[in-house]
Amino acid sequence: MPTLHDNYIDSLRGKISNWLASDHSIRNKWRRYIQYTPDLFHLLIKLSADKSISVHCKSKLATAISYFVSPYDFIPEEFWGALGYVDDIALAALVLQCIAGEEGENIVRDNWDGEGDIMALVNEILSVANEMVGKKWLDKLKEMVDS
Repeated sequence: MPTLHDNYIDSLRGKISNWLASDHSIRNKWRRYIQYTPDLFHLLIKLSADKSISVHCKSKLATAISYFVSPYDFIPEEFWGALGYVDDIALAALVLQCIAGEEGENIVRDNWDGEGDIMALVNEILSVANEMVGKKWLDKLKEMVDS
């Protein structure tokens, strides 16, 4: 029986797949990162269930997961469509970087089901996050992770 997060991930995969197949996504500079949205959310869920992750890191994961599913965030999907996931992606990358620093990169890699090297993807997202979401929103996302 599918869980609530499985249903959310399936819905998210459908939204992102439809967007990727649309003319709107073809020339979008954030397309490469948006395609990973469902995999990043799934990774956050898997890490939150990993018994070896500290409570401190799980609280950061809970923040990122809640942000993902909330319809009220800095760049709302309801208004922007798939482009609205760029802030969710940036927050996920910030949390994953924090977890890799505190718990080790291997725990993040071991829970990753997506394509490619997750830590390379995290670093790539963080290198463009300021441009992707804007300094104001990136600073607010960093505050969420640091609190």
